[in-house]
Amino acid sequence: MRKLAKTAAGMAVALVGAGVLMMPAANATTTGVLANCPSGAVCLQEPNGTILSKNIWYSYGAHNLSNVIGYKTPINNQTGGAGMQFCYDRDGGRCSVIMRGTGPSSAPYDFTPINSIVLVR
Repeated sequence: MRKLAKTAAGMAVALVGAGVLMMPAANATTTGVLANCPSGAVCLQEPNGTILSKNIWYSYGAHNLSNVIGYKTPINNQTGGAGMQFCYDRDGGRCSVIMRGTGPSSAPYDFTPINSIVLVR
């Protein structure tokens, strides 16, 4: 039994060292997306799956958008039931209802007419 355990451990070390050991792929609609958006943040995911550092917000209040156009997937990864709103005006004017659901939205949203995002408690 010890010989079998040593052999298995040795093979695992060899595979990891060679870069052969593969981990199962994460589900892109849940785990992978949330992993890209830090805990406690609201993010906008690009159509190619990336999240630009300028599109990650942590603090409550209005955040003006700059050159954010086209379809993006909003992700609410805040904790404690915090929500977000999309606003047509800068500094949080003419906003949508508060969305408190966590994770990615059901579908990408056109952010071309949106000028700010508000994070609310």
